[in-house]
Amino acid sequence: MGIDKEVLNKGIQYLAWALPLMFIGPSVIYNAFINKNNGWHWLVLAVGIAICFGAVFLLFKGVQTLVKSLFDNNQD
Repeated sequence: MGIDKEVLNKGIQYLAWALPLMFIGPSVIYNAFINKNNGWHWLVLAVGIAICFGAVFLLFKGVQTLVKSLFDNNQD
């Protein structure tokens, strides 16, 4: 029962990309709500929401990949 190092590294990479997005997305959404009088408000809000969804997706994919690397080693 070993750990698949390549899949584990891939999962850590997904989580590493998700971490900055977890901070950038809410900051962009906050910026969109502060600047409601600007014409770009809706576009900035949409970009912030897309960044947040990207962070959630990468978190899910990273945890799923980590679990796969730890428990899906049935290559005996």
